[in-house]
Amino acid sequence: MADDDLDLNSLSDDELVEQMWDDLYDGLAAEIEDSVNILLGRGWTPYDILTKALVEGMRIVGVDFRDGILFVPEVLMSANSMKAGMAILRPLLAETGAPKIGKMVIGTVKGDIHDIGKNLVCMMMEGAGFEVIDLGINNPVENYLKAIDEHQPDILGMSALLTTTMPYMKVVIDTMREKGIRNDHVVLVGGAPLNEAFAEAIGADAYCRDAAIAVETAKSWMARRQGSVQARG
Repeated sequence: MADDDLDLNSLSDDELVEQMWDDLYDGLAAEIEDSVNILLGRGWTPYDILTKALVEGMRIVGVDFRDGILFVPEVLMSANSMKAGMAILRPLLAETGAPKIGKMVIGTVKGDIHDIGKNLVCMMMEGAGFEVIDLGINNPVENYLKAIDEHQPDILGMSALLTTTMPYMKVVIDTMREKGIRNDHVVLVGGAPLNEAFAEAIGADAYCRDAAIAVETAKSWMARRQGSVQARG
């Protein structure tokens, strides 16, 4: 836990960044806001604060979440702290046109109103440097198609927590095929009743069992796509 008597202003840049990793881990939103403002005041670019402090801090959280050291309530606290820092940085990043790793549209499928897992993926993906468009819950295929057309994402994410709603993911993927756009987007699926065999059967690119795996998988696919683009160039 952070030391209540710690003067963040007295820390060197490197010490402050490491303290931010600890504060993210502990879910201390106010401290993250203070540290972001201190680094901005010291001339740090918003993009450097995002990548070196916030994204790296959430990477550490993600590793411990994946390894079973941290659990959903703790990760949600970390993610909320990340959001507090992002609230300061987002408008500044937009002004500077900072690069994004990629863009993701994500939503829970039609008939399913569960969103804790999806929300966690959204926060972790944003924390990893992705632009995330969250469609919320209970999404028919039309919602996904409209968002794909409007935002042209690299990745489409679908979530389901019910065995009765998970087959709807295939409806979305089949419709993308019919429209001739399936191969333009990486499709990631997740949710408690899913598994790799189901993801393969419905034609998804990958199954992500939790938010940390979703981030790792998304980064891997983006690297692969960018590599193929460069190869074609």
